[in-house]
Amino acid sequence: MPTSPDIPKPTAAELDLLQTLWPLGAATARQVHEAMQSTRPEVTYATVLRLMQIMHTKGLLTRDESERSHVYAPAQPQDSLQSNLIKDLMQKAFAGSAKALVMAALKSGISKKERAEIEKLLKDEQPGDKR
Repeated sequence: MPTSPDIPKPTAAELDLLQTLWPLGAATARQVHEAMQSTRPEVTYATVLRLMQIMHTKGLLTRDESERSHVYAPAQPQDSLQSNLIKDLMQKAFAGSAKALVMAALKSGISKKERAEIEKLLKDEQPGDKR
C-alpha cells in the first residue's frame, strides 16, 4: 500500500531533526539546536531554525505561536511516520514484498543482541497473529 500523497516525506536532514525532536515532544528551535550539539556540533542555530520553518510549511511540524519563542512539535508520531516510510520503500524497492525487505535488512548485518530480539519476537508470535 503506497503512502498517501498528502503525507510529506522528510529529507535525510529533516529525519535527523525529527530523531532529536521526537523524544523532546515539543521544543523551541534553540532547544532542538542544543540537543543536536552532542551529535552534530557543526549544525548552526540558524540552520536548525530555517529547517524547522521549512518542515512546518511542509506539514512535518506543528507550531505554537502563542509564546515569543515558537514551540514546534512533530506533526506525526515516530511510529506512524516510520510505518509510512517503510510501506513506501517496500513498494518502490521490493515490489511490495515485506519478506524481501526484511531479508535485505538482515543481510546488511545485525548485532547478536538484535538477532536475539528478532528471534524472541518471532518465537512469541502466535499463529494467526498479524503484527
